[in-house]
Amino acid sequence: MAQTTSMQHSEIAAIDAGAVLRWYDRHARYLPWRVSPADRAKGAKPNPYFVWLSEIMLQQTTIAAVRKYFAAFTSLWPTVEDLAAAPLDDVLVQWAGLGYYARARNLHACAVAVVAHHGGVFPKTASALRDLPGIGDYTSAAIAAICHDEQVAVIDGNVDRVVARYLALPSPVREEKPLVRATVQHSVPPRAGDFAQAMMDLGATICAPRRANCLLCPLEPDCLGTKTGNPLAFPVPPKKSEKPRRHGHAFIIRNPNGKVFLRQRGPKGMLAKMTETPGSEWTETRLAPAFPFINDWHQVGEVLHTFTHFHLTLTVWSVTADTPLDEGWWAEETRLDGEALPSLFRKVLKTAGIE
Repeated sequence: MAQTTSMQHSEIAAIDAGAVLRWYDRHARYLPWRVSPADRAKGAKPNPYFVWLSEIMLQQTTIAAVRKYFAAFTSLWPTVEDLAAAPLDDVLVQWAGLGYYARARNLHACAVAVVAHHGGVFPKTASALRDLPGIGDYTSAAIAAICHDEQVAVIDGNVDRVVARYLALPSPVREEKPLVRATVQHSVPPRAGDFAQAMMDLGATICAPRRANCLLCPLEPDCLGTKTGNPLAFPVPPKKSEKPRRHGHAFIIRNPNGKVFLRQRGPKGMLAKMTETPGSEWTETRLAPAFPFINDWHQVGEVLHTFTHFHLTLTVWSVTADTPLDEGWWAEETRLDGEALPSLFRKVLKTAGIE
């Protein structure tokens, strides 16, 4: 393999796709949305709906967390037509707890678009898939490669790490994206779908974030990171900036009949259209609470929650009252599983003794 330095290379390095595929044929993980390499060899075809659904769910989420959500979605809505016909509120309820809720709204919009404009059949090429709601460069490439063997680079965080170690990249991956993409694209074989999944499996199981089992890795003979004697030095970590902190208040209104008052968040912004308890705006400075109405409010605790771009501290207040607000509804405390409550507001309710 040609020695490659950061952004100064006369020849793009090639990953040994044959070695990667031989390893994958023996060690592919079982995943409920995946067709195994053995079944692919016998002619079995991946289900584009399953692949798309899993890829959307897996964005910023672990496989362990996704499994039960994937099972629930495919049980309720076995086809893209079923999902498109479902009310958005039902989809949000099933998505609750998975995080990054714009994905759920885009998921439903994409299903509707596939049915309305493509007769319920996902487009076969990455370029056509990118025109659908919520499908970007990575997801479009993954679907096209896995389902139709389009020879396009599929690059997630696992693949970034494998390539960063393979090339011993001296800079953080985000500064080396063109080189990483060029290396993977240069290496994609006709079995593009199996290669894409193999590279992801390699990063998840062998070339993992905190360990590198180099003796088991099919790329070890040409890996520059291994040759340095310290493969875990790669990828070079980016400089971390301190996340800002925001503050707010959450108001729990319980009536004497065992119900709690909930409402729907607005159509845009953080956690759009999800269910919440009433609360204040989230601000950079800690402000005194502006209670929804005058009553004997009690502070019951604080909730700490971290989003991608900031930390949030909510002070939780509780009151027993029959006073409803202008918009919202009373929900049975014992039936909150049927509400589209994100994990933040489940924490809020738990702090008030409601689970």
